[in-house]
Amino acid sequence: MTQEIILLITQTASVFMLASWLSIGVFENIFYPEFNRRFTNEVLELTRISQEYPEVYALVKYRRITNQAVQNAIFWAIVFWQFVAVAVLWAGTISLLLAVFNLFEIEKALAIGLLGTLLFTMTWAGFLIVGNWFCYWFCHGEGQNTHFQMTLWGTATSILMAVG
Repeated sequence: MTQEIILLITQTASVFMLASWLSIGVFENIFYPEFNRRFTNEVLELTRISQEYPEVYALVKYRRITNQAVQNAIFWAIVFWQFVAVAVLWAGTISLLLAVFNLFEIEKALAIGLLGTLLFTMTWAGFLIVGNWFCYWFCHGEGQNTHFQMTLWGTATSILMAVG
């Protein structure tokens, strides 16, 4: 086996792991939306900040989104984005796997895989950016930490896809 094939197998496995991880999240968001919608709404409403840091809340409360219809629209837009990312990640995984067996053009497979990793990374970076606006580091540090780690995972996979 050549180093090129081993690298392609590594890239395939890396995209597969991102696709698998995010697929579980999409599944849960579609079939059990209350798992994450509650926390999404808490961030949008600044609920925990209002209770635990009233002095900060007084300064940033104008940022709240309390309209349930808008909150639901935001939540389902996130789920749609994640679904698209998962679809591209799976397309990348399949095309990369086919490329391992010389049944798909390697450059195209790498491009699809890289696009999937970009969408994965943008998902978590987007949560970090928007979460920053809603000051979620005050009371949702565990969520912020997860988003940061997922951003790093996606970035590392993107680098592997790009330099390989």
